[in-house]
Amino acid sequence: MNPIQKTNLQLLDVLNQWDPFHLGEGTYETEHVDVLQAVHELDSVKELAETIQRIYEYSFEQLIPMKECSRIAGELLIIKGQECELS
Repeated sequence: MNPIQKTNLQLLDVLNQWDPFHLGEGTYETEHVDVLQAVHELDSVKELAETIQRIYEYSFEQLIPMKECSRIAGELLIIKGQECELS
């Protein structure tokens, strides 16, 4: 398994544990793909948090508080940073 695949699995683990609307596991698969792409494109917690908020708002027509989006964005970028160290 290459480092990017390993990182993606770690990122998905974090996203699968996060249930912002309490809808249950497996509800957010489409959003997870969009968030994974954003994690690889962005390096700023603020930008990633805004993107995460937009992705979920578009799908569910509900707004996740920015504080919560920032928390998850920070966790995801830490994992991404570990991948960069491995490369």
